[in-house]
Amino acid sequence: MQAIVVTDQAAGTAGMMLEERPEPEAGGNDVLVEVHASGFTPGELTWPGTWTDRLGRDRTPSIPGHEVAGVVSALGYGTRGLSVGQRVFGLAEWTRDGTLAEYVAVEARNLAPLPGDVDFTVGASLPISGLTAWQGLFVHGRFEVGQSVLVHGAAGGVGSMVTQLAREAGAYVIGAGRAADRETTLDFGAKEFVDLDNEALEDIGGVDLVFDVIGGDIGKRSAGVVRAGGMLVTIAGPPEVQPKEGLAVDFVVEADRTQLGEVVQRVRDGRLQTNIAQVAGLDEAVAAFNPTERVKGKTIIRVRP
Repeated sequence: MQAIVVTDQAAGTAGMMLEERPEPEAGGNDVLVEVHASGFTPGELTWPGTWTDRLGRDRTPSIPGHEVAGVVSALGYGTRGLSVGQRVFGLAEWTRDGTLAEYVAVEARNLAPLPGDVDFTVGASLPISGLTAWQGLFVHGRFEVGQSVLVHGAAGGVGSMVTQLAREAGAYVIGAGRAADRETTLDFGAKEFVDLDNEALEDIGGVDLVFDVIGGDIGKRSAGVVRAGGMLVTIAGPPEVQPKEGLAVDFVVEADRTQLGEVVQRVRDGRLQTNIAQVAGLDEAVAAFNPTERVKGKTIIRVRP
C-alpha cells in the first residue's frame, strides 16, 4: 500500500515521504480500515509515540496521522461491535502506525459508526478536534450552563469546536486569537473577540473557564483571568501558573465512541460546523503539510476518491 512515512524527527513535516509499505494486519480486537480520509496534526511529530512503541523501542519508519474515516475491511480475532463493510471514524493509537495510508489497523473500541450522510472528509476532521473540545469542556472543565468561557485559538480546528459546543451548551463565549480571525470566530458563535496582538487579555475581566491551546505566556496570563472557583483547561502541557482561586488541568485527548457519536450527530443536524481549510490527495500530502501561507483550519487528506 502507499503511505506517508517519517524517519527523521528533526526534519519535521519536511521529512515526510510517500512510500510503499506492507499492508497492516488486524490483531486481536482490531479492525482493518480501508482509509478514505485522514487527519493529521503537525505537532504529533514531536510526540514520543510517533517514534517509539509502548516499550520505548524505535519504530521508524513510522506512518503518522491519527484521525481516520473509512470502511472496515477485516476484523481481528475477538473483535466485536463493528462489521466488515461498515463506515467508521475515530482515532488510531498514538504508538502504532497511523492513518496517512491506504489501510490502518485500529482497536475497534477507538472507532464509531459514521452515518452515511456524513462525508469521509468531514468524518476525518472530527476525532481530535471534536473529542478534545468535548472532553476539555464537559469532562475536565466541568462546564455548567450560564458560565463564561474564554477560548484561545478560537478560529482553529480545536478552538472552533470549543466555541460552538460551549455556545450550544449555554455559555457566554469570548474568542481570542489574531486580528484576522475576528470575523471567523464571531461566525462560529463567540459573543466577543480579543485580538491578542493588539488588545490586553486582562481587559476581559474574569471568566469561569479558559480553554487554552497555546500555552507559554498566553497560558500564564490566562490563569489571571479565571474567577474564583473557575477552571483553566489546557492541551499545551502542564500549566506554569495556577489560578489564584481556581483549578488548572492539562489533558491528552482519548478515544471515546459515545462522545464521537455526540459530535457527529451535531454535525448531521447542523449544530456543529467543521473547520476544514483544504483537502489534498495522499500524493499531495507532503506539500499540503508544508504550506507557503498560513492555513486557517484543518488539512484533510482524501486517500480514496
